Order: sequence, then C-alpha cells, then structure tokens
Amino acid sequence: MKNEITIFHGSEKIIETPIFGAGKPYNDYGRGFYCTESPELAREWAVSKDRDGFANKYKLNTKNLSILNLNSKEYTILHWLAILVNNRQFDIQSDFGNEAKSYLLSNFLPDYESYDIIIGYRADDSYFSFAQDFLNNTISLKTLSRAMLLGNLGEQIVLKSKRAFDNIRFINAEPVSSLLWYPRKENRDSKARKQCHDMRNEKWKRGDLYIMQLLDEEIKEDDERIRRNITE
Repeated sequence: MKNEITIFHGSEKIIETPIFGAGKPYNDYGRGFYCTESPELAREWAVSKDRDGFANKYKLNTKNLSILNLNSKEYTILHWLAILVNNRQFDIQSDFGNEAKSYLLSNFLPDYESYDIIIGYRADDSYFSFAQDFLNNTISLKTLSRAMLLGNLGEQIVLKSKRAFDNIRFINAEPVSSLLWYPRKENRDSKARKQCHDMRNEKWKRGDLYIMQLLDEEIKEDDERIRRNITE
C-alpha cells in the first residue's frame, strides 16, 4: 500500500473530523471509521431509499501504521468470518450453529484489535446472508468464497486506532442523490443474490468443505484442504 491513499466514506452527513471511539460496536470489525477506495461504492453506501447523502473524501497517511489485510494470502475467508461472528449478531438456527461460532472464534480469530487499519470485505445484506448460510451448514466453504466475489460488493478500509485517526485529512464532501445511486446499489445487491441463489442449487462435489466437517475433523487454519476450497 502507498504511504498516502485517497479514501471515501459514505454518510448521511458531512464528516470533516472523524471521531476516534465513535461508531457502533457491532459493526463488521467493531468500532472504527469505515471507508473505501472506491468513490462509486461510497456513493452507494451514502444513500438509502428515501434519503440523500454525502461521499466524504479524505487523504490517509499510512506510513508507520500497522495494517491487517484480510485479503492477503496469509489469511482466508474463515479469518474474516471469525471477526464477523465476534461482532455481528447472527441468526443461529441450532445448537450446532453456536458450536460452529465458538470453533471459528477459537481457531481462526486474528488479533485484529491490535492493528491501526483493517482491510477486508464489507458484510452488507448480501455478504452477511452468505456468511450466515455457511455458519448454518447450508453452503460449502467453496461456495462462500465464490459468493464473496459476486457483484463487486465491496472492500472496506477501517480505521481502528487513535494513530490512524490522527493520520486522516478531510478533502471535501460530494452530495449524493438517492434517486440516482440507490437503484445502482439495489442492482448490485440483487445481482449478487441471484448468482448466489444459483450456487445454492449446485450439486455437492467431492472434496467440498462444510462447517460441520471443520468441527467434526477439527480442521485448523493451516490445513491444505481450506486453501483448496477457496477461490483465488
């Protein structure tokens, strides 16, 4: 990553000075300031069906900041999922689902709170439903991995530490029209949902890993079968 990058934050208001420690604790990666390098995604995230918003633009100096990139080769989709279940509320449909959650936290949860910045998937409605299906043993690890790439639903950059907040500089804020950008947001999401629905109807293939198998065989993060089940 470059020493200085341009990032955007979609919001219902202009945010000239992001506040460290603010935000909801049950967001994907806990408290933090959630941004993206894509101005298009920021515009989509800024609006709701009946509300306009703003795409806030910033410069972020990343020099000397520690960065956890969950999309790098040393991590897998299971590390991302472990962080997600540590922060978000899942619809657990059985005792097995609770065991699956505990297993992920025990074996795949990185020390993410120690980093200044986190880079990873954004669990909007589509991504979250995919993750929930995997946790409830409805889809395989391979299907989950493929689903994460559907519709280009977005990668986010999250500022976690005071040091990171001290290194962000506001540039400007662009008004975003709900009338224009909400349909684009809905179209991207519905396309991903349709593609994932088609995946759910695919036949089971030998070698596919499900969460039940991870628990039953006590599969750990260094097991080669995990890598073979993940789409690059």
